[in-house]
Amino acid sequence: MDSMGHTDSDAYVYTTYIRTTPDDLWKALTDPDLTRRYWGVAFDTDWNAGSPMAWEEGGRVTADPEQVVLAAEPGRLLSYTWHTFTPEWARAVGIGEDVCARLADEGRSKVTYRIEPAGDMVKLTVVHDDLAPGGTVRGLVGEGWPALVSSLKSLLETGEELPEVPR
Repeated sequence: MDSMGHTDSDAYVYTTYIRTTPDDLWKALTDPDLTRRYWGVAFDTDWNAGSPMAWEEGGRVTADPEQVVLAAEPGRLLSYTWHTFTPEWARAVGIGEDVCARLADEGRSKVTYRIEPAGDMVKLTVVHDDLAPGGTVRGLVGEGWPALVSSLKSLLETGEELPEVPR
């Protein structure tokens, strides 16, 4: 996303409205107890720009010097690089070695969450960019983000995350 808010054509953008507060949405995006509930992932970081991020999922930790927080403005904006595609991660989520190699070859992408007040709701815009045109990562995030954000929305509005969507 450039300074004018435009995204490249290969970015994945998803917008929703959640009946919550900017602070509660921020907490849901950053608190490991909450991210585990709707995502199954916990982030080990101090949420300062430039800080490393380790992704913990199902007892496995994925860490890499390039997995970092890019921007963090509580209640307004959060951005970080996407996780590293390791053979261990691929095996755990049922992705073959050939697909994992394609994912790794596409380079590192990033995700940005824009949080904006909208009356008694919050507008959440998720922008996943730096994606290879027509790439494998683009296809996976295009399926993953709607389910993930729906579960996040459900958790914040009802106190219950959605069951994991079958693949």
